[in-house]
Amino acid sequence: QVQLVESGGGLVQAGGSLRLSCAASGRTFTMGWFRQAPGKERELVARVNRSGGDTYYADSVKGRFTISRDNAKNTVYLQMNSLKPEDTAVYYCAGTTMFSADYAYWGQGTQVTVSS
Repeated sequence: QVQLVESGGGLVQAGGSLRLSCAASGRTFTMGWFRQAPGKERELVARVNRSGGDTYYADSVKGRFTISRDNAKNTVYLQMNSLKPEDTAVYYCAGTTMFSADYAYWGQGTQVTVSS
């Protein structure tokens, strides 16, 4: 079982930046960042394959967020720029195994709050 630990959340003013990190205890394949705001469903924000060569972004964050990974460190990052109040949510990282596209591993979440 791979453990995922997120860090880097916090309070930032609108227009500011944060970088989230997700450290994995073992090998992961596709990694994703999800978020869930109060009263809303969890949504996929960004995803990256193992090589880092294939990424996906939700329309709401395209051009502002960048997902990357360092496989030597078993760590995935989410650089968030030009933050908006609507980006406020708990952010979770998740990872798949090599056997399935389902996200088998989840972190505990980190709070991101963007003030207007």
